[in-house]
Amino acid sequence: MNISRLHFAHLPTPIEELPRLRQALGGPRLLVKRDDQTGLAFGGNKTRKLEFLVAEAREQGAKTLITGGALQSNHCRQTAAAAARFGFKCILVLTGEKPKQASGNLLLDQLFGAEIVYVADRKDRDRILQETFDRATQEGTKPYLVPYGGSNATGALGYAFAMKELIDQNVNADWIVFASSSGGTHAGLLLGQRIFRFSGRVLGISVDEPEEWLKKEVSQLASATSEKVGERIEFTPADVLVNADYCDAGYGVVTEREREAIHMFASCEGLLLDPVYTGRAAAGMIDLIRTGFFKTNETVLFLHTGGLPTLFAHQYADKFL
Repeated sequence: MNISRLHFAHLPTPIEELPRLRQALGGPRLLVKRDDQTGLAFGGNKTRKLEFLVAEAREQGAKTLITGGALQSNHCRQTAAAAARFGFKCILVLTGEKPKQASGNLLLDQLFGAEIVYVADRKDRDRILQETFDRATQEGTKPYLVPYGGSNATGALGYAFAMKELIDQNVNADWIVFASSSGGTHAGLLLGQRIFRFSGRVLGISVDEPEEWLKKEVSQLASATSEKVGERIEFTPADVLVNADYCDAGYGVVTEREREAIHMFASCEGLLLDPVYTGRAAAGMIDLIRTGFFKTNETVLFLHTGGLPTLFAHQYADKFL
C-alpha cells in the first residue's frame, strides 16, 4: 500500500471524558475526540484530509491550491494555511458578499495570503470555481483543485486512518457521533470501521443535506476510497447511518438547539463548539440522549471536528449569546 501523505497534523488527538455533561443529561457515558486540536491554524477535521491532498498536489507538480466554500469555511481556512506552510499559492472561491471588515475564518484566510474570489450567489460557485481553475492553468500556475470540504477519495483517507488511531487508543465506544455535510469525514470513518474492524456504530448528524443524498454520497465515496487501500469494497446506502432531523433550518442558521448545545458544552466542560457544524451535531446528540435513542449503559463518543474561528465571525457572534 503506497499512499502519499504529509505528516503535519498533531496526532493522535486526545480523547476526554465528559462527566459533567453526562450528569446534566442523565444519559450514556460521553467522550469527545478532540479533532479541534489537529494543530493547523486552529485545527479541525480538514487537516487530516489535507495531509493526503497536499501530498497528492505535490506529486502532481502543482504550485497553486484552489478550493471553494462558504464565506466562513473551515475547510478553506485550513487549506490556505496548508498552502502557506508548504509554499503553494492559494485561491479561495467563497460564497458571500465581501464584508467591510473581515472576521473569523475570512480574516485568517487573508493572513495566510490567500487570493479571495467572492461569489454573490451560491448557484454560481461551481462555475466560477472551474473558471478560476482554468484561468490559473492558462497563466501557468499549475493549479490543483481541492474538492469542497476536502471530500474525495484522497481526502477521505484521513478519516479511514483516524479510525485506526481511535482503535489504537483503546476506547470502546458503542457510537461515534459527528457532523456530516460534504461526506468525506463520514466516508472515511465508514471505510475505517470496515477495514480496521471497529465494533461500534458510526452516526452522522446532517448539517445541511437530506438523509437520502448523504447515504448515497457517503456510500459511493467510501467505495471509491477503498480502492486506494486495497481491493474495492462495495458500500451501499444501507451501510450509512445518518440522522437529518436537525438541519431543516438551513446551513449556518443558529436555532435554539444550537444555542443550548454551545452553552451546555461550555458551561459543563469548558469546551467550545462552533455554531455551524459541531453546534448542530451536538444539538442532535443531546436530543437523541433525551429521547432515549442511546442506552444508558452505552458509550457515545462525540467527534469534535473543530470550526472554532466561526465563533468570532461577525454574522454569528451575537446569535448564540
